[in-house]
Amino acid sequence: MKILLTGANGYIGMRLLPNLLDSGHQLVCAVRDKNRLSVEEEILEQIEVIEVDFLKLPENNPIPTDIDAAYYLIHSMTSSITDFDEKEALAAENFNKLMHGTNVKQVIYLSGIVNEQELSKHLSSRKNVEEILYKGPFNLTVLRAGIIVGSGSSSFEIIRDLCEKLPVMITPKWVLTKTQPIAIRDVIAFLTQVLGHAETYNQSFDIGGPDVLTYKEMLHKYAKVRGFKNWIYTVPVMTPKLSSYWLYFVTSTSYKLAVNLVDSMKMEVVARDNKLQQLLGIEPLTYEQAIDFAFKKIEQNLVVSSWKDSLASGQIRRNLEKYIQVPKYGVLTDKKTLAITDVERTLDNIWKIGGETGWYYGNWLWKIRGYLDKMNGGPGLRRGRTHPDKIFPGDALDFWRVLLADRDKKRLLLFAEMRLPGEAWLEFRIDANNTLHQTATFRPRGLKGRLYWYSVLPFHIFIFKGMINNLVKAQ
Repeated sequence: MKILLTGANGYIGMRLLPNLLDSGHQLVCAVRDKNRLSVEEEILEQIEVIEVDFLKLPENNPIPTDIDAAYYLIHSMTSSITDFDEKEALAAENFNKLMHGTNVKQVIYLSGIVNEQELSKHLSSRKNVEEILYKGPFNLTVLRAGIIVGSGSSSFEIIRDLCEKLPVMITPKWVLTKTQPIAIRDVIAFLTQVLGHAETYNQSFDIGGPDVLTYKEMLHKYAKVRGFKNWIYTVPVMTPKLSSYWLYFVTSTSYKLAVNLVDSMKMEVVARDNKLQQLLGIEPLTYEQAIDFAFKKIEQNLVVSSWKDSLASGQIRRNLEKYIQVPKYGVLTDKKTLAITDVERTLDNIWKIGGETGWYYGNWLWKIRGYLDKMNGGPGLRRGRTHPDKIFPGDALDFWRVLLADRDKKRLLLFAEMRLPGEAWLEFRIDANNTLHQTATFRPRGLKGRLYWYSVLPFHIFIFKGMINNLVKAQ
């Protein structure tokens, strides 16, 4: 079967892609930027990649006419607080228009459970997208899920941050709201098994795990699985805005996502029935099993995708190519070079930079800078990195974004997403003479930008020198 996979570089799309390939399907992956599809070369050779921005109708439809089915995995909740619902509606309408003239028989949409009279803006938008897609020239299958638990999912990472960092929590009253979490592997099972299943055409199904829990119970059960105890006290005085700031400062989530999550966490999200589970013969994992499986993936360094690699988690909104050409004029630079003897070991060290490995020199200073960035509304260092030793263009790397990662050409280029009065790049390159070039480039924005650069210059002198020396020496 020939399948169109939209949102192929998103959290769900990256998990679904290899499963569909393993089932023998022919895949057309639709992404806004081809450079951001973070998959191995062997997978790229098996798929067709097309660039489509569903917020803008292209002059020529790039979608092949002979597709049999499509997955609609386009969401905009992390990109905006105010108008993400308008963007989601527009994307769905444009998707319907692009499907005209194709042979598509079924579209599968992953939505959110909606069982409240007064919905949050997030859930209301998901429901509206359903209604738009039902008007399309295809049979629609809608799967409605609540909290998705898996390594790299935004919900799991928030719970993880809260429990690991705060053994004692003063929480808002929405932690008493009931929800029905589902493991990511079960979501993928439902998504793959409804494909081509005529009994699921033009229907919407709730999917969930076997446990109905409050958020407070989820936090307690997480601690139990991880082998420690936590204490949670609820207070009625924490407003939605304070709750959003609480999530933002304690966890790795962006402020925009925190606002939208808090808005939805006040709504009960419980599956109304399990008829699809019975139809497909799927036995979902319990919440505790889902946590256990997530940590097995983390411990084995097998995290396939993470919400933090979404561009919406940082400052770049789209089009990485715009930043790849590092400016040469009107910039301030710090250049360091060092002859190396072991190229492969040095490349290994460069490819492990950030995250748990750190920055090879003055990590406590990097942490302070990350804390200051978080306080100023930036991503800080808490995003870390998805893989310990693999880097793909578009990946988040602490408060940097990977623009280019070409191991064959021995070059890594990062763009700063921290809050700055200007734009900054950090480049590592090994030339034909086995010399490592480490270059920090800053394009200041007015006088404030220049004052910033010269104020941190004393730190740059020993931080960047120490970093290049340790990149070469580190085992």
